[in-house]
Amino acid sequence: MAAKSLQDKVIVVTGAGRGIGKEIALLCAAEGAKVVVNDPGVAADGSGSSASPAEEVVEEIKKRGGTAVANFETVAEAIPASKIVKMAVDSFGKLDGVVNNAGILRDAIFHRMSIDAFESVIKVHLMGSFYVSHAAARLFREQESGSFVHFTSTSGLVGNFGQANYAAAKLGIVGLSKSIALDMNRFNVRSNCVSPFAWSRLIGTIPTETEAEKARVAKIQQMGPEKIAPICAFLLSDAAKDVTGQIFAVRMNEIFLMSQSRPLRSIHRGEGWTPQTIAEHGMPALKSSFYKLDRSADVFNWDAI
Repeated sequence: MAAKSLQDKVIVVTGAGRGIGKEIALLCAAEGAKVVVNDPGVAADGSGSSASPAEEVVEEIKKRGGTAVANFETVAEAIPASKIVKMAVDSFGKLDGVVNNAGILRDAIFHRMSIDAFESVIKVHLMGSFYVSHAAARLFREQESGSFVHFTSTSGLVGNFGQANYAAAKLGIVGLSKSIALDMNRFNVRSNCVSPFAWSRLIGTIPTETEAEKARVAKIQQMGPEKIAPICAFLLSDAAKDVTGQIFAVRMNEIFLMSQSRPLRSIHRGEGWTPQTIAEHGMPALKSSFYKLDRSADVFNWDAI
């Protein structure tokens, strides 16, 4: 019998009542972890609340012989988010890993996006990842160990229509994760990002008006959320002790190591640049390396394996 990769570790998973978060919580528990299943039970747009999603996942974990507790706090405010971490310590005496998975969607084309739609998505995704991580960081610093797994998206890494709020949050999370990795590496604390391709209720909000959109969603529906869980469990385990500051994308049975921003080309002019010489010489020299206005589907344009 294979050893369990997360035996006796304590893991917090936010947004764990459904979809990807649920599958991560189930796998972490199966791998021997004690899990705090956080989910306030809101709708895809962040409205409402229900204790049922988190409670049902905890019940499922217990039926399978695992250990878990339910937590219903929001990640979108600092004090409630800190209570998620406190519950882990109060319930199980410590904390070894955090999965920042909680999220909402409020899509709109940019010129029609409301201030509230932008701010609410930023609050849950980016601020929520910060609040929970910040509360856990002090514990990780003291014990000189710990792992963060943050969820990003190709909507931020590559681009998508109608998701300025979501894309900004998800690319912000990449910067947050890298900063945590740099600042806390001396304390043996790791921080990585996962960009998932999987069917979930959030993806279920994608418009399906045209035949192309319907075909795209049909393909995504074949990619189950359970395919995302293994890399998260790995990144939380001691086997990942040398993996930090990275971005992974997961699509069905494919795992991609994503690029990070680095210089592509440079131009130099000894006497300096003017707007005119930039227009005449600078931009033409750089233009062949410009990025196109690609969307995620343009870059990942082959069927999932």
